[in-house]
Amino acid sequence: FQCLIFLFFIFSEGAEAMFSQQPQDLVVVAGQPVTLPCTIPGYHGVVLWIKDGLALGVGRDLSGYPRYTVTGDHGSGEHHLQIQRAELMDDAVFECQAVQAAMRSRPARLTVLVPPEDPVISGGPVVSLRAGDPLNLTCHADNAKPAASIIWIRNGEVLNGAMYSKTLLRDGRRESTVSTLYLSPSNIETGQQIICKASNKAVPNGKETSVTIDIQHLPLVNLSVEPQPVLEGNLVKFHCSAKANPPVTLYRWAKGGSIIKEVSGDTYEVIVDHSFFTEPVSCEVTNPLGSTNISRNVDVYFGPRMSAEPQSLQVDLGSDAVFNCAWTGNPSLTIVWMKRGSGVVLSNENLLTLKSVRQEDAGKYVCRAVVPRVGAGEKEVSLTVNGPPTISSTQTQQALHGEKGQIKCFIRSTPPPDRIAWSWKETVLESGTSGRYTVETVTTEEGVISTLTMSNIVPADFQTIYNCTAWNSFGSDTEIIRLKEQGGSQGSTGSTFLFFKSRDCGFLDMCFNEDL
Repeated sequence: FQCLIFLFFIFSEGAEAMFSQQPQDLVVVAGQPVTLPCTIPGYHGVVLWIKDGLALGVGRDLSGYPRYTVTGDHGSGEHHLQIQRAELMDDAVFECQAVQAAMRSRPARLTVLVPPEDPVISGGPVVSLRAGDPLNLTCHADNAKPAASIIWIRNGEVLNGAMYSKTLLRDGRRESTVSTLYLSPSNIETGQQIICKASNKAVPNGKETSVTIDIQHLPLVNLSVEPQPVLEGNLVKFHCSAKANPPVTLYRWAKGGSIIKEVSGDTYEVIVDHSFFTEPVSCEVTNPLGSTNISRNVDVYFGPRMSAEPQSLQVDLGSDAVFNCAWTGNPSLTIVWMKRGSGVVLSNENLLTLKSVRQEDAGKYVCRAVVPRVGAGEKEVSLTVNGPPTISSTQTQQALHGEKGQIKCFIRSTPPPDRIAWSWKETVLESGTSGRYTVETVTTEEGVISTLTMSNIVPADFQTIYNCTAWNSFGSDTEIIRLKEQGGSQGSTGSTFLFFKSRDCGFLDMCFNEDL
């Protein structure tokens, strides 16, 4: 009987009850509060909240769920479920049930959105790469529900072409997203800022992070030289300016390949000479990536300096003689070949070629170089012509009767004469003494002088013809010499004079006219 009364009571409690408010599907961002409404006017029985099929408690006692509270005016039938801070575990289906009335609300899906963690770009906040290398950036946004979308932004513009992937986490609800951006070397600059922005429904405005691009490169070097042009012997300043990332760690200087140990900074000052024109100065700049070397020559003005010295020549008669004379100078120089004592220019080239040389071509030749307004230089060489001897004595020479007398024979010969002989009447004498006659030979720089001395001049000596003959490997030459008695007007000092042909006076101490 009591059971019937209880059942009657239960059914009578809910006989007229009905929901005026039922929970609806809701979306909430994790960490935010949310309220699921449930109102049953006129119902005063027990109300249960069910989560994924399990009761949360009895009536308003939800002590097992500290963040859950049933709110509202019980007398008015209000049994709202309030969640203080939504968490991922709250993502479920909720129902409000009136036990005595045997009523269940419609199922309400509470969807909890989880914003991604702050995005992270691998290698940030500064990403360094070597000049010429492509850029690969990876950004990940983790633990989001739903999975985060990622975009890349540079200078306010979205960059296209990134690769995108997502991974479902073990809880089966959250996902992690990874995006990889590739940029070619031509599409990046140092100092650029690139943004990774991650967003989902929980954070529609997104979260972002950025990296700064640091393009590293070998030193970019410029070497200046001041002043230029410069006269030899003046001060010149070399300045080695370099841009490098990472910064410069070392400067090293060299000249002509040889290290200049006493200089270590970016400036080198030195008094220059001609060698700086041909031997470049180099500056080598080093940073952690490597070294860059740059070289400069100095436009040094300097007078002629011989680079190929001509050599004296000894050639056979009829052969060609070729002299080579090379000079360096700055600005451009002029070369002149001349024979000493002649004003005739034979050549303006390094080479002087004399065709089929003759005896008269023998002598001194000068190679002269002139650098306008700077200086001049010259080099003298000799040409010796191999040929038969040449005798250049005068044909009539004088002596005093009764005195000691001499006749002389001057011989030019290249190579030197192998043999010199005097002959008169039936006598031939090459050297030494025979009776009143003595032959002596003296070698000088200009040639050979052979002297025939007679100890006591007799009248017959003035009637005799004397032959002077010289031989070498190329042939021979003979000169006929007569002895003339010296008149009283010349004095009686007993001095004997040698008369050579006028063209040879340059080789003798004295020259006289043959008519004397």
